[in-house]
Amino acid sequence: MHEPIPGADPGAASRAFGPVGQLLFRASKVSAIMGGLMFVAIVLMSIISIVGRKLFAAPVPGDVEMLQMTAAFASASFFAYCHLNGGDVKVDFFTAKASPATVHRLDAFGSLLVGLFGAVITWRAAVGAFAIKAAGETSMILGWPVWIAQVLMVPGFLLLALAGFYMVSFHWRMSHSGVQA
Repeated sequence: MHEPIPGADPGAASRAFGPVGQLLFRASKVSAIMGGLMFVAIVLMSIISIVGRKLFAAPVPGDVEMLQMTAAFASASFFAYCHLNGGDVKVDFFTAKASPATVHRLDAFGSLLVGLFGAVITWRAAVGAFAIKAAGETSMILGWPVWIAQVLMVPGFLLLALAGFYMVSFHWRMSHSGVQA
C-alpha cells in the first residue's frame, strides 16, 4: 500500500515520484521505522527504570541520559518521511480557493525552505558533533561520548534536506501537469 502523496491519488504514488523519489521515500520510511523502534526501546527502558525505582529502589543507571541522547536522534529520523508523505502542518485557509497549480508552486517554495533548513541543520549538527568530540565531552553518569548521539542526527537531517529539494521538483512538475493538489 502506498502513502498518499500530495498531487497524486494513493495508487499512483510510486508512479508520481519516479525512481529517485521512490528510493528517497523508501529510505525515509526505513529511517522513520528505525526512529520509532528507538522510541519503543526508550519507553521500555523508562518503564523498567520507573518500576525498578518504585519497587526495588534500583532504577536503570543513567536512564535520563539515555532517554535524552536517544530521543534526539530518533526524532530527527521522522522529518523526511513526514515531508515526503505530505504530513507537514499547512495553513491552507489562504489557498483554499487557489488553483492546483498555484498550490503546487507554493508547496514547491515551502519545500525549498524545508530543503535549505535541512541542509543548514545537517551542516551545523555535524560541525557541532565534531566540536563535541574534539572537546571530549561525555555524559555525566554513564560517561558516554555525547558526540555520538549528535552525529546520529545527521542522517535524519540529511534525508530531510534531500526530501525538501526533491519535493521542490515534484511540486514544480505537478504545477505544470494539471494534477490536483
